[in-house]
Amino acid sequence: MIFLYFTAFFLLVSGIFVLCNISPLTLFAQVSAAIQSRRKDKLKQVVMRSIKPKKIRGIKKIIKETQDTLQQENQSSRFPQLVTVSFGLSIIGILTASAINNLILVPVLAVGFALLPFLYVLLMATRNRRNLNSALETGLSIITSTYLRTDSIITAVADNVDQLEPQIRPTFQKFLIQTELISSDIPVLLESMKDRIDSSVFHEWIDAMKLCQDDRNLKSTLLPIVNKLSDMRVVAGELDTLMYDPLKNFVVLALLLLAEIPIIKLMNEEWYNLLMFTVAGKIVIAIDAMILIVSLVGEIRSTRPIEYRR
Repeated sequence: MIFLYFTAFFLLVSGIFVLCNISPLTLFAQVSAAIQSRRKDKLKQVVMRSIKPKKIRGIKKIIKETQDTLQQENQSSRFPQLVTVSFGLSIIGILTASAINNLILVPVLAVGFALLPFLYVLLMATRNRRNLNSALETGLSIITSTYLRTDSIITAVADNVDQLEPQIRPTFQKFLIQTELISSDIPVLLESMKDRIDSSVFHEWIDAMKLCQDDRNLKSTLLPIVNKLSDMRVVAGELDTLMYDPLKNFVVLALLLLAEIPIIKLMNEEWYNLLMFTVAGKIVIAIDAMILIVSLVGEIRSTRPIEYRR
């Protein structure tokens, strides 16, 4: 019966949005803007925040990391889509909990399912970062080798741009177009490339290349910078087992936890009834689901690629 109530409620809300031709994202943005405009912080609060910024934690931190990740990959336009998918999954979580008549599980699954799109972006960001580092290692290596031979960054990029990986090729293609049609100020054009690729090693290589435009004797600093990417790949390969073994173990234990209910039903019907239809059993299921979600968040945030920090 609870499942039918929730289903009817969500269908009613959806019908209202359709009849009024209102987008949930638009409504949410308008409500947020109205709240922000009415809330006025005192001067003391503003000063205290500037002196000691408040750390973002919990769900806000996950959403902020997702926004930063999308911005680094030039995919900020995908964030509204993520919010829409998150809202839909949250409704699925509520309906799932209500289908088994467990109101205690409703907020747990609603929040947990809503976080899945953001966690997926963070997990894929790790793989994308590794692919980016690999593309930079190959691309910067061949460009640097050609530059050491020709003493011309434009020639070095032009000779090798077709061999670059798709992740970094547009950046160097745009650099070539700018040198031909817009400006001949090489240091300024090199500096503008930093905004298109988020990598501390790449930024260091750009800074060294800018210095080489004024002093050719500094060319010897380029190869050690490129070699940092090779060091990162070697270290990442050695640490793969240490980083991903906990994630594999978590997946196995999570599957065992999810299979717990049908296994208990096969073993003992009375135990199953106590777990599913008593208050204590519903609380146990909600606690298990909460631990599973918190552990998933921790595992995904711990699988980050190795990076050089300047």
